[in-house]
Amino acid sequence: MTESQATMTAEPVHAADHVDHYDPLGAKIGMWLFLFTEVLLFGAMFIAFAVYLRQYRIEFMGGSRELDRYLGLLNTAVLLTSSLTMAFAVAAMARGQTRRAIGALAATLLFGAVFLVVKAREWGYKFSHGIYPQSETMLDRPVGEQVFYGLYFAMTGLHALHVIIGMAIIVSAAALILRRRIRPDRHIYLENTGLYWHLVDIIWIFLFPLFYLIG
Repeated sequence: MTESQATMTAEPVHAADHVDHYDPLGAKIGMWLFLFTEVLLFGAMFIAFAVYLRQYRIEFMGGSRELDRYLGLLNTAVLLTSSLTMAFAVAAMARGQTRRAIGALAATLLFGAVFLVVKAREWGYKFSHGIYPQSETMLDRPVGEQVFYGLYFAMTGLHALHVIIGMAIIVSAAALILRRRIRPDRHIYLENTGLYWHLVDIIWIFLFPLFYLIG
């Protein structure tokens, strides 16, 4: 075999090693399927809340009155604003405005951090007063209030975990933008990041009235 023939047979193999598998439609469909599983997870918890609310309405209302509505409202405003900055980031990236996209992602991270700080302060206040699952103070309360706070810590804790995960994904998206792995013509990862963050915000919009406003 001549040198030219060897080169011709080697080139297709070399090109195959660099096939671009970028598939925005498939990535978006996969993301929506994942979000559907998240809806099922929280949906089951919402159903459990509704069942126990019917059984322990008075106790649930009493527990709700002990929560700080102003902190809950503040966190609602913070997350809604973070959804706006996340949307700005996606739109800026689509227009090729990299710096604005990075800035909007940074703002989203800031709002996410504020949400977690406020939630930690609220939890800390409850823990300092002995209000947490299986505490002596909690066990002395009616069963309905124990159920209320059990659901409160479980659901808001799981939501806070999703906020932390969302922030980690946002950091990875910002890093990919800086490395030019996310560009105006290839920004499905950033779009999916935005979808996940919006779901986190929507879940809180349901949690806020369920726990803070029924009293």
